[in-house]
Order: sequence, then C-alpha cells, then structure tokens
Amino acid sequence: MVAEGGIAASVWRVVEPVAHQEGLEIVDVEYVKGGAGMVLRITIDKEGGVTIEDCADFSRLVGDILDATDPVPGPYNLEVSSPGINRPLKRPSDFERFSGERVLIETKAPLGGRKRFKGELLGLEGHEVAVNCHDGVRRIPIEAIKRARLDVL
Repeated sequence: MVAEGGIAASVWRVVEPVAHQEGLEIVDVEYVKGGAGMVLRITIDKEGGVTIEDCADFSRLVGDILDATDPVPGPYNLEVSSPGINRPLKRPSDFERFSGERVLIETKAPLGGRKRFKGELLGLEGHEVAVNCHDGVRRIPIEAIKRARLDVL
C-alpha cells in the first residue's frame, strides 16, 4: 500500500502533482538498496499505457525537481518505468478501478490460515477488499494487505 512516511512517501508527494500535470499517474515509489547504491524507482501509468519516451521525459522532468527539493539524502539512481501487465494495486481507488480483474493479494499475517488470495476482484467494501476466490468470497482488511497486484500472467 502507499507508504505514509519515509523517503518514498516524501518523493511521492513531490512528484505526484507533476505527474498529474503531465497526464500521468504515479503507481508506486520505492527507495531501495540496489547493486551499486540506492535506487529511487518511480512507476508511472496513463490511459492506454506509457511508452519508453514517457518514462524518459518524466525521468528528466522529476530528476530536476528532485534535485531542487532534495527529498532523498545522498546519491541514488533514478529509475522510471511502466507498471507492466501485472500492475501493482496501491491505493484504495485501485481496488475499485480494477474491479472485475484477476488479482493476487498477499497479506502481512495469515487470514483464515493463509496469506495469499487469488481470484476476481469484486471491489472495495468499506475498509475491506472483496475477492472472489476458488473457495468463495474473501474480505481482506485493506490495512492487512502487504502486496496486491493484477494477476494477468
């Protein structure tokens, strides 16, 4: 889910208005250890999908903004990419938007004896995500979700 604190959340707050201005949506922001240092990974999307040119243009644009606002301490490599076919679901609105699609949800702790739920996303019901799994409809509290993504492949 979208982090509320930390470097990734700070970067998200800085780049989201820029993305909206460019007709893009921020799907995810990660600040992780990479092979040669820290990596700031920003995943973007738009109606009809993003191109390599969209990623390159956004990278140049936000690179300058991140240099000016400095929400990331020290050196890092900036990566901007598309979400791919198995798009992550991060915000509550994603669970409504992709209702009817196949999803894979992993929880932080077991719910009913398991941590992985695959099936058709039925949407958001209050603070719970409803998924029609092979063994019936499961309601997963949104705060219990560790990871969620479309399950196309």
